[in-house]
Amino acid sequence: MEKNKSGHNKLLILFWAIFFLVATFSPNILMADTEVDTLKKQLNQLTEMMQNVEKKLAAMEEKNANKEDEIEEMDERLNEAELHTATDKLSLGVELRSRADSIHYQDMLTAPDAFMGMFFTPAASGGLNGLTKAQIQAAMGGLASSPLNVPEKNDIDNDLIFTNRFRINMKAKINPQLSFAGRLAAYKVWGDSSGVQNYQGGMNDVTLDGTTSSLPNDDSIHLERAYFNYKNSGKNVPVNFSLGRRPSTEGPPMEYGEYSLEGGSPLSHIINWQFDGASLNFGLEEMTDIPGAAFKLCYGVGFESDFGNSTTLKSGSQLDDVHLFGFIVNLFDDDTNSAVFNFAHAFDITDGFTGQTVMPFTATENPDGTYTFEQNDGGYISRTEPSTNLGDWDAATLLLRTNLTEKFDKDIDLFLSFGWSHTSPDQTSANPFYNLMGYGLLNSNGELESRNGYSLYGGAIFPMPLDARWGFEYNWGSQYWFNFTGAEDSLVDSKLGVRGQVFETYYIQPISSDNFFVKLGARYYDYEYTGSGNPLGEPVKISDATSMDALFPVADKVWNAYLSATVRF
Repeated sequence: MEKNKSGHNKLLILFWAIFFLVATFSPNILMADTEVDTLKKQLNQLTEMMQNVEKKLAAMEEKNANKEDEIEEMDERLNEAELHTATDKLSLGVELRSRADSIHYQDMLTAPDAFMGMFFTPAASGGLNGLTKAQIQAAMGGLASSPLNVPEKNDIDNDLIFTNRFRINMKAKINPQLSFAGRLAAYKVWGDSSGVQNYQGGMNDVTLDGTTSSLPNDDSIHLERAYFNYKNSGKNVPVNFSLGRRPSTEGPPMEYGEYSLEGGSPLSHIINWQFDGASLNFGLEEMTDIPGAAFKLCYGVGFESDFGNSTTLKSGSQLDDVHLFGFIVNLFDDDTNSAVFNFAHAFDITDGFTGQTVMPFTATENPDGTYTFEQNDGGYISRTEPSTNLGDWDAATLLLRTNLTEKFDKDIDLFLSFGWSHTSPDQTSANPFYNLMGYGLLNSNGELESRNGYSLYGGAIFPMPLDARWGFEYNWGSQYWFNFTGAEDSLVDSKLGVRGQVFETYYIQPISSDNFFVKLGARYYDYEYTGSGNPLGEPVKISDATSMDALFPVADKVWNAYLSATVRF
């Protein structure tokens, strides 16, 4: 702009110079009309010239102003490009959920104190402490008709318990073929950061590799997921290879209740468990001309036996690793209807996993064959580890889903899943306490029978005013139903692992799109058999359970109401 003003001043000086020269070299200008006319013409020409110059200057100024706007816009674009390049390296997302639960157990079964006291009373005083396995089993048989063998029933209430679940989601697209994803998480109960729970008989009571960030633990940040995905776009069959800590929790169809996209690849009906492994996926849509068709191979490690365990460097150890294989088939998916089949096989299931818990008592088998039982009155933490490979496990599920928007102009989602499990036991547990009971893979008293379990899981989600969603879900499991869903987000128990039935309803109200929403819901657990979610021991009917079946608390019916607020961005 300063440059334009300088040019304008020079033109004015030039004008007055020409005028002075004309006046100087025309001394008779005032005396001759012709000369006056000539001068007027020259002045008119100069005026016209000045007007043209001013127009050109105005045009130049406007052009320069536009250039400055263009330069400013270009600068903004460059800054955005630099920011985009920086965030492309790793984009972060945050989720915080605060939740209040009210939990009520009805008719919780526990062995009478007098019955439990027999294990800690010396044999010389009429107790079981110091007897051999055969003597203890004979004494237990003699108590079959005793009033002590009838478990007590109590109602247990936790009127209000608060939790916070915090997640950091990570994503990066390294290039068109290579990407990375991960998730860090912390999940804790308000007022508790111990990280270790008292053992009550279920897998949820042990701090395990498969559940560290999926169940309330402590205030530490845990690695829940970290994996890369390499994509090779073939002519007819695109291939994806992935390796790392798997996205194996909150799989379909749990996204409805989570108010999110699909959270993992295994179907949650049979697998909801954190593990490390790999996958190889083949896109079959173009080759088969079936919408959404795909086939995925999966592999994972559930337990590493040759690192960090008490038997690792002992020559007599016969404990093997636990390996899991499976496949997922997307049979059909046109964004309205879908069908997915998932099969999984686990080799050498163990009688536990490496973890930590507070055992209420310990059982030790002495060299002379006698047993010693000790109470853990100090609440000391125990490091747990398996002792025996019990056998193999198979499971399969078929998930069918549909959206009814096209049929009824209502955004209604329906899903139905059928589940099957099969256990093939090899031997009973060598753990002193489990061996005393003759526990094996869904077997007791030393039996080694193969078992088939079945389950049904269905739900419906309806649109409500103010963009809300109302959902209803139901699941049922048979006597020998067993799956790996211990990482399901629940303070009571995995509902999909229940041997019995569970009803759940929830109402989700968005406050600020899907970035901020509240959820109000309730679950009702109606257990029919003992040991839900646990592979050890034969499940027995709740109504037939004895004190020996209730050495650890056995739930019969549970009410769980909850209210949560979630911020996600």
